[in-house]
Amino acid sequence: MNAPQPSGLRWPAATNAVPKAIFDDPALFERELEAIFYGPEWHPVAVTGELPRKGDFKTIHVGRRPLLIVRGDDDQLRVFYNACAHRGTLLETRFCGNRPEFECPYHRWLFDDQGRLRGAPGRDDFSPSFSTDDFGLTQLRSADFGGLLFVTMSPAAPSLEQFLGRIGPALRTALGGDGRLGLLGYQKVVYDTNWKAYVDNDGYHPPLLHKAFKMLNWQGGAGTQYATERGHVVIEAELKLPDNPGFLRDPSLLEFRQAHRSKGSVAVVISPLTVITMHLDMINIRFAIPRAVGKTEVHYGYFHHLDDDPDMIRHRLRQAGNMLGPSGLVSIEDAAIFHRIQAGNRTPGNALFQKGVHDEHALWFDFKQNDEAGNMPRWEWYRKAMGFVRDEA
Repeated sequence: MNAPQPSGLRWPAATNAVPKAIFDDPALFERELEAIFYGPEWHPVAVTGELPRKGDFKTIHVGRRPLLIVRGDDDQLRVFYNACAHRGTLLETRFCGNRPEFECPYHRWLFDDQGRLRGAPGRDDFSPSFSTDDFGLTQLRSADFGGLLFVTMSPAAPSLEQFLGRIGPALRTALGGDGRLGLLGYQKVVYDTNWKAYVDNDGYHPPLLHKAFKMLNWQGGAGTQYATERGHVVIEAELKLPDNPGFLRDPSLLEFRQAHRSKGSVAVVISPLTVITMHLDMINIRFAIPRAVGKTEVHYGYFHHLDDDPDMIRHRLRQAGNMLGPSGLVSIEDAAIFHRIQAGNRTPGNALFQKGVHDEHALWFDFKQNDEAGNMPRWEWYRKAMGFVRDEA
């Protein structure tokens, strides 16, 4: 996208520098919606196991655009715009449920679970060219990877496999290995921060910001971090549990029942805005929505494996919200720090990455697990996607 640079904004020459003005620019936010969220990117919108039965549906937004995900009576998952094909009225307001048909409340047009128009009152008085075949719900291009359903709004998007590239194996691991997941539940929160600040996660801050990370020694084991040219980031670490978890009233909260601790901590950031974490026995997917330049809504989804027995399901459920939710033991500081990042970035100048940076005028893609340099390829992807020109060194 060859767009003009916003007034007064220059993209610095150094690869470890990001202009702070991009976090609080309403006009830029509108451009981001068009270039990124409605552009040639893929966005996770659901786990296929959230909709196991025919007629199951879920609603979500990508940017400002409302979507309706439905499992049809042919057992196929489809993603539509959540808008009547007649005059554009929002069809479904519930977050999830089950129904064989969707009726628009405005003029009572009726659509089936495959998006086909089945009824329209007063058809005898419609224009002569009217045909129900021309008024089905608008279906979007979607694809499934390891049980995670993606959608794109652009015909220019590459295949999903090309989009994911190198992160595919780590993503499968984070999704439980075979993607056969069931939903435990959701927690939802709105953070007072720009979407780019929310997802600008790094391996440097956890033991420094999050007191529980240090107490749990989650970054004490060996690990790696890598990024891709499309802005995806993966952090994998060996799980090391605390020698004395006596600071918890119930130490069983920290039980780790999976077999391989070498991959006990996996975090996958899917560009532009999805975070998937597998810590201990938790499988956590954070679907995020940019609501405004300084507002980001996050849906924390918690999942179990379909082979889990009832005791394991209860165990995953206890760990889920208590550990990694918006007020979880290891993430409770997030809301406050997001607010402070947003407030501080209203000052002039650049944000500068330092940890793990060994060349301020180059890019590389493999890092130590606790580097912040792993964010630099993501910012280079963003710069190019938005058409910013880097200053000459």
